[in-house]
Amino acid sequence: MSQEVLSPARVQEIHKQAARRRTFAVISHPDAGKSTLTEALALHAKVIGTAGASSGKANRKETVSDWMQMEKDRGISISSAALQFAYRDTVINLLDTPGHADFSEDTYRVLAAVDCAVMLVDAAKGLETQTMKLFEVCRQRNLPIITVINKWDRPGLDALALMDEITERTGLQPMPLTWAVGISGDFRGVWDLRSDRFAQFKRNNAGANIALTEYFTPDEAAASQGDDWTNAVDEAGLVIESNLAFDVEAFHAGKATPILFSSAALNFGVKEILDALVDFAPSAAPRPDVDGDARPVDAPFAGFVFKVQAGMNKAHRDHVAFIRVCSGVFERGMVVTQGRTGKSFATKYAQQVFGREREVIDEAFPGDVVGLVNASSLRVGDSLFLDAPVEFPAIPLFAPEHFQVARSKDPSRFKQFRRGIEQLEHEGVIQVLRSDIRGDQAPVLAAVGPMQFEVVEDRMAHDFSAPMRLERLPYSLARITTAEAMPVLATVPGTEVLLRSDGEYLALFNDVWALRRVEKNHPDLSLLPIGTHNPAK
Repeated sequence: MSQEVLSPARVQEIHKQAARRRTFAVISHPDAGKSTLTEALALHAKVIGTAGASSGKANRKETVSDWMQMEKDRGISISSAALQFAYRDTVINLLDTPGHADFSEDTYRVLAAVDCAVMLVDAAKGLETQTMKLFEVCRQRNLPIITVINKWDRPGLDALALMDEITERTGLQPMPLTWAVGISGDFRGVWDLRSDRFAQFKRNNAGANIALTEYFTPDEAAASQGDDWTNAVDEAGLVIESNLAFDVEAFHAGKATPILFSSAALNFGVKEILDALVDFAPSAAPRPDVDGDARPVDAPFAGFVFKVQAGMNKAHRDHVAFIRVCSGVFERGMVVTQGRTGKSFATKYAQQVFGREREVIDEAFPGDVVGLVNASSLRVGDSLFLDAPVEFPAIPLFAPEHFQVARSKDPSRFKQFRRGIEQLEHEGVIQVLRSDIRGDQAPVLAAVGPMQFEVVEDRMAHDFSAPMRLERLPYSLARITTAEAMPVLATVPGTEVLLRSDGEYLALFNDVWALRRVEKNHPDLSLLPIGTHNPAK
């Protein structure tokens, strides 16, 4: 099937559908309420019935975006979930990302696939460490950011102090779209600056259902809320006066951030967030290829893999590759070319994803996320295209800081052990390093954070029935090196060279002092830092 020549009507349809798409991720520090907000957005779009109790994620009866058992047990997001649903006349592609710093790589991969980010800020804690790290990734990718001050129903910081912190630490100018009426801990509602009315919230069924909302004119709000209303108007006015009134161009240019107040656990202020996304977030637009040339949305189909996940459907043990559609129309059954290998790939099993629930999808447009099932040959970062070749920028790997040797507890299950390690490496859950000396029986697992090892242990035991034991290695630094450097480094105590699956040689060092000694004694050796500027092959 060729899309090389598209009819004018089809081209018009592609532009129309791309304009309807809003593809974004929610970023935050752990426990800022990210998965709670994800559920609340789905609830307001009427795609789930209830959002669960408000007593913490581990006790909620239904968290659509957290499907791994470890996520449910610990109350954290580990894998990135994709939710697609319609709201008003818009198609929302919401990617929920892990907040924990140990899973930064997964978050980074997701941010490569979105057009906008919602930065969730805990009203009591302000901009926390991981929030700022993820903000920097968004800045590198020129992603527009909407800021949501969450948990306003609990005691927290002063609203103006939060605005000052956002300005000073991010450089973004706050542009209020809604402003909280009532101090943090006494959330009455919000002043909706766009419609100039007071939205008063009342809890409905302990926060499990959409909040009851009544709307009042400014005069009515002043009469019923008194000083709380006056203070809200004055505070929002000060922010607008010292920064700027809402300017969508400044938002898209990454110079300013819309501000909204909410309590995701009580479903307060959530509709306003959805409306802001629909009205102001950028739609699917031409995306640059590896050469920096913007690929038009009406070009023949092209997309890239930003996540690979196995075990989402326990009955089938399948592999799902999540692709972001960048141009053209994805049509189920089309045969596309895999850029990395040049081989053909049939898309017979294509699905729309809602958490772990899936349904067959026949076509998708720029901005959509499609799950390709039984896609065991696809890797994170692979470009897929129809007709003329196109390659999108590679998704980089982070520098690992923790290293452990993995061994099967049961030698008779070595085949399952090897298959499980290969699969988790394939998904990007862990980096796997190998050497002739250690052999396949003892691969070295390399991680950004130690919790990744817990995920690997859990999945190896439950998904692959191959329990393993881990032995910690003393290394804490890695550098990219070459095969020619191996003989020299083999003579240096506290150093080891291993091969990563993408073909890079990694030199591991006990500490920074060991690295500096090698750099001093062997200045001609190639030892390059691993970072977000070093794309994976």
